[in-house]
Amino acid sequence: MTSFLDSVFHDAENRYLKPEELKNLSQYVSSLPERLQIYRTLRDREIDILQWAADQLQAAMPQENPELLERSVKGAILMLRYCAMAMLMNDDRIVRERYVGWFSELSEVYGMKAIDATLYQYLNQRLNQILGSRAMTLLEPILSLAQGRELETASLNGKAYR
Repeated sequence: MTSFLDSVFHDAENRYLKPEELKNLSQYVSSLPERLQIYRTLRDREIDILQWAADQLQAAMPQENPELLERSVKGAILMLRYCAMAMLMNDDRIVRERYVGWFSELSEVYGMKAIDATLYQYLNQRLNQILGSRAMTLLEPILSLAQGRELETASLNGKAYR
């Protein structure tokens, strides 16, 4: 899913699209209205989604430092925004290059991995409630990448990702 649109249009002056590239472009174009709707829903319901997840997090981890909980929620806001754009553009580089590296380091430095993991469970639950399973099929791979679950899954399957 890396830079789908870049790869499709990269060699335009040299050749026509191959049948598989044309098929992928057609699938992307046909899914664009749904992607736009998901993006709009995330934009319009961001506060509702994250407030519910933050409330659940606070109830589940009342002993945690409120500043760390707030830092985790702020990170989740950024994550959701990057994921929304990456899903819309069908380009996981947006998440890989602009979010994953620095946020995972920040999470580790502040010792927030457990907090983040708990928040992600609630966030994903709320997203499933609001978006539904069909929309989540488009958003979930990006969320998995941003939340570090892609690497965990790859390790379990004996694959290595960079």
